[in-house]
Amino acid sequence: MSPVPCSFRGISPVYGGRKVHRPDTVWFSMPDQPLPLTFAICADIHHDIMHDAPERLSRFVQAAAEAEVDMAVQLGDFCQPKEANRPFLEIWERLAIQRYNVLGNHDMDGGATREQTVAYMSMPARYYTFDLRGWHCVVLDGNDPDDPPKPGYPCGMAADQIEWLRTDLRRTDLPVLLFIHQALDRGDFGGADDVFALLNEINRAAGWQQIVAVFSGHHHLDYANLIDGIWHIQINSMSNYWMGDDFKHVRYDDEIDAAYPYIKYTAPYRGPLFAMVRLQPDRSIHVDGFDSQWVGPSPAELGYVSAHGARLPESGASVRPGISTRVLIPEAP
Repeated sequence: MSPVPCSFRGISPVYGGRKVHRPDTVWFSMPDQPLPLTFAICADIHHDIMHDAPERLSRFVQAAAEAEVDMAVQLGDFCQPKEANRPFLEIWERLAIQRYNVLGNHDMDGGATREQTVAYMSMPARYYTFDLRGWHCVVLDGNDPDDPPKPGYPCGMAADQIEWLRTDLRRTDLPVLLFIHQALDRGDFGGADDVFALLNEINRAAGWQQIVAVFSGHHHLDYANLIDGIWHIQINSMSNYWMGDDFKHVRYDDEIDAAYPYIKYTAPYRGPLFAMVRLQPDRSIHVDGFDSQWVGPSPAELGYVSAHGARLPESGASVRPGISTRVLIPEAP
């Protein structure tokens, strides 16, 4: 192994209330390089909200097959685990490549437990790992109950899962990718400080940036944020941006609105959003995203952005009908 420099320049100093550290130059020793890894990734399809979710998922499956990627990942909020949704799940299962599922908070809507959803999706566990082409991939569950309890959906990782992650990361010398539904860097994730401390501990012990990236969904946003040398990449929803009751707007015909009454609370994207990701041996991350248009008036046109400006993220995050194409270089972001 030979030492190489890693410089961090031009990074926004604060994001979502969390300090972004900017050391000038760090020297570390890198292990043998992994092989290139390609994957298709999507998030927040929301089959139980969107009338055209099967068509959106079919477009993703077709694109992933045509791209001949190594694997596919869906980051949660896929569908409720009920028999009526089996045909939708079967679209996903048509992909003749390795497929990996992440638990989203809405996947347990309707009263299902996490364990029932895991069984329905044929997942090995709520959180698990796999190695592929010299990369160590970790799927996490961000739906652990808050302690003390808070209103709304659980959002965080409990101590037992964090300790499991610590044990797992200490056992591998491969570069690491994390996949989780809720973003770690949004400020409201329970246990985030402990997780960030653990990731930094692993990188210090390794002597190089072993934790390469964290991919998340949930927030229906489009950004890539660098914290302590780790890229946090938010994958926008395949379907919509949620706005809530104050900004509801009927965007489809009466029949669709009656059958799918929650669509009016969203700003839907006309076409499906997803991305193709290429991880290179030098640990650069190439995200090939897709753009669409709003169905009907945009959040800004309805006054959402101005009315909720404090809630909208800064430092490059965006509410838009697209996933940005990016090249994220570990040596010089």
